[in-house]
Amino acid sequence: MALKHANDANFSSMISDGITLVDFWATWCGPCRMFGPIFEAVSDKIPDVDFVKFEIDDVNRQTPAKYGIRSIPSILAFKGGELIEARTGLMDEETVIQWINELKAS
Repeated sequence: MALKHANDANFSSMISDGITLVDFWATWCGPCRMFGPIFEAVSDKIPDVDFVKFEIDDVNRQTPAKYGIRSIPSILAFKGGELIEARTGLMDEETVIQWINELKAS
């Protein structure tokens, strides 16, 4: 599945249906750049979950502030538009897949 890219203007519509994982990241963040390919690889393996990238920058400040993003990468899980869990830091592919399976089971 192709990754989607969100910003302050379209964020709500991106998370409104089903389970959505959102990766809050920045181009200057080393761990974010390491996690990007992992996030994309998992998105290819799990087509029934939406995967969204949200680059925090000077233009997109409202959404990170709303969800209290203080460090990146931060990955937030939404179900039907509601935040259900958040994790911060670099994760490997196996950990992300396990987390998604836990989210689906709950």
